[in-house]
Amino acid sequence: MSRRRTLGPKKKLALLLSAATVAGGGAFVMATTSNASPPAPTTKSAADSTVCAGLATALGNNERFIAGQRANPDALSEARIANREAVIKQIKVQQEASGCAVGESAQGSQPAQPEQPAPSQPAAGGQAGQGEQAGQDGQAGGGAAAGEQVCNGSTVTLSGEAGAPAASSNQFPAGTRLKVTNLDNNKSTTVEVTSVSGSCVLLNNAAFEQVREPGKFLIRRALIEKVG
Repeated sequence: MSRRRTLGPKKKLALLLSAATVAGGGAFVMATTSNASPPAPTTKSAADSTVCAGLATALGNNERFIAGQRANPDALSEARIANREAVIKQIKVQQEASGCAVGESAQGSQPAQPEQPAPSQPAAGGQAGQGEQAGQDGQAGGGAAAGEQVCNGSTVTLSGEAGAPAASSNQFPAGTRLKVTNLDNNKSTTVEVTSVSGSCVLLNNAAFEQVREPGKFLIRRALIEKVG
């Protein structure tokens, strides 16, 4: 006749405590795993990404333009500054969306042109006077003949401005027509200069879209020609 083995009260208590410890440990591991925060996204700088480099250059060009307007203001400077400050806000939104360091600024390859002293007599029409000054500042700019290559070695980026395809420049007066070719994809656009900027040529958003490579905000190899 078989004899049934029974556990004493002490052994039962020990087994129950062991089971509770194992279950509790598993629950702790699961809780720790589920509560672990995801890794923070890495912020890229202009040196790490061509997208960030293009946005930083666009931001720097707009900041340089604002600084020039504040140093030598005219009747239209306040409106120009307000416009460029709105553009800078939009560029910072694009920097954040692209994972770039927000507010990082860089200057384009075209050196800043020296500001000319204000004329003793007011020019007829503030914007036209500013355009004439821009043409005088660039030795290879306003004086270039139609069909001549200009701004040799300059990179091209976007100004962040909306509207129909157009350009801004510190070397060509308003009304000048420029052809910009992206040598990396052989796309070209011909645009009219409509305003002053802090670099040889800045394309607005619509013009830049016509020649850009997907995901890039900077044209490193550009051919710029004055066509009219």
